[in-house]
Formats: sequence, structure tokens, C-alpha cells
Amino acid sequence: MAASARQCQVCCQAPSKYKCPSCYLPYCSLACFKRHKEIPCAKPTPSVKKPMVDREEPKGRPLSVDDPSEVVLQEQLKSVAACSEIRNAVTNEDLQRLIRKIESSEDAESELDKAMEGDVFRIFTDKILSAINP
Repeated sequence: MAASARQCQVCCQAPSKYKCPSCYLPYCSLACFKRHKEIPCAKPTPSVKKPMVDREEPKGRPLSVDDPSEVVLQEQLKSVAACSEIRNAVTNEDLQRLIRKIESSEDAESELDKAMEGDVFRIFTDKILSAINP
């Protein structure tokens, strides 16, 4: 069993002791189980690629930051990629639509602010922040 499989996939910090009865996601405590249940999950199913409908093309924007401390490091990106709860969350079609809407918007910052008002997107971003800032 890989070392990352034994790590809690909710907090991405502690060793896992339990697995979600629905999706088998490893978690370490009742608190992490409750956080995991904030986003609906389901038993893993075989990957079947669905055709993308109403796909919008991302807008070409220059990527720049004013403060270099806002740049996400490669190690932080690896932490996000290693967290299966984040990978599980991006399978949510509502979340996918929100991300596409932000990415394809002329005013992405405004769309991002609107998305943060919803629980699904806010919880998702909190999970990412937890993964990059343990």
C-alpha cells in the first residue's frame, strides 16, 4: 500500500484510521469525516468519459501577480494533486461548471467572487488552501 494511501485525504496531514463507507476515502477522525461529508460523495465507478457539453473556451489572459508570495510553488501543487478529497471534489459537475464559468469569463474576478458565495466552491477552495498551507 502506498504511503499516500495511509494519509488522511481530508486534512492531508494525519495518518488515516478509517474509510468513508460511500467512497472509501481515507480519513483520520470524526472531524475530518464530517468535513468530508459536506461535499456529497458516491462509490467509485469505473471511469467512463462523458462528452463535454456546453464547454466554454478559456479566455486568454496574461498571468501576473503583484506579490511574488502569492505564487503557488511546485511542492504546493503536488500537495493539492495528492489530496484525493480534492480530486474527488472536482468530479462534481456543479463545481466543474463553476470553474469553467470563471475561466471563460471576461470578468473572472467577479465570477470568482460570485462562486465564493456558494458552499460547494467555498468548501473546495478551503480544501485547496488547507493542502497548500498545512
